[in-house]
Amino acid sequence: MGTGKHISSDVFTVGGYDWAIYFYPDGKNPEDSSMYVSVFIALASDGTDVRALFELTLMDQSGKGKHKVHSHFDRALESGPYTLKYRGSMWGYKRFFKRTTLESSDFLKDDCLSMHCTVGVVRTRTEGPKQYIVPLPASDMGQNFKEMLESGIGSDITFEVGEETFRAHKLILAARSPVFRAQFFGLIGNTNMDKVVEEDVEPAVFKVFLLESHVLILDDLNCFMYALYYDV
Repeated sequence: MGTGKHISSDVFTVGGYDWAIYFYPDGKNPEDSSMYVSVFIALASDGTDVRALFELTLMDQSGKGKHKVHSHFDRALESGPYTLKYRGSMWGYKRFFKRTTLESSDFLKDDCLSMHCTVGVVRTRTEGPKQYIVPLPASDMGQNFKEMLESGIGSDITFEVGEETFRAHKLILAARSPVFRAQFFGLIGNTNMDKVVEEDVEPAVFKVFLLESHVLILDDLNCFMYALYYDV
C-alpha cells in the first residue's frame, strides 16, 4: 500500500463519540522504511479534549491464546487518559509490530489479522457540596455525673450539713456555680479546701440540690431557692 496509507475498521461508538482503528501495513512514518506496521485508534467524530483510555489486542489465531496486548487501562486516572484534541486525533503505536515477524507469526491467518479494541471515555463530573444529617444520641452526661456523685469516685470536697456529710466534686460544682467557682478557685478562694460547713439548710434539701446540680435539673422548689443563692 505504501508508507502512510492505512486500512480503516468500521466506525464504532463509545461514550457518545465515534472511533475507528487505522492499520498501516507499511508503517505510518517514512523513517521506519516499512519495517514496522503501525496501529492507531482515531477519533472519528467531532469532539474537543476527549479523554479516553485504550487497549489494543492482536489476536493469536492459532488457538494458543498468546495474544499481544497493549493497554492504557493499567495507568492511574491522573496520568493515564490520553487527550484527543479534535476529530482525527489518534492514539497508538508507530512501531506496533515488526513486519517480517508478523508475516510469519500465528497472528496472521489467510492474510488476515484479528484485532480487538477497547475504548473507555473518561468523563468529568462536578458535584456541589452535600449536606448530611447525623443523628446524635441523647446526652447521658448528667447520669454519669450522678453516678460519680453517688459512688464518691473522684470526690474532693466534703459538705457538713447539720449532722450529715456529703461528698462532691469541686470541678463540677465550680462549672455550675460562679459562687462555688470563686470559693474553690477564685483569687480569694482556697484551692486546697476540702470541707465546707453549710448552715441554714436542711440536709434533705442540700442532698437534692447537690444531686440535681450534677444532673443539671432543678425541680424541687426548696432546692431551687437554694440554687438561686449559689446562682446555679
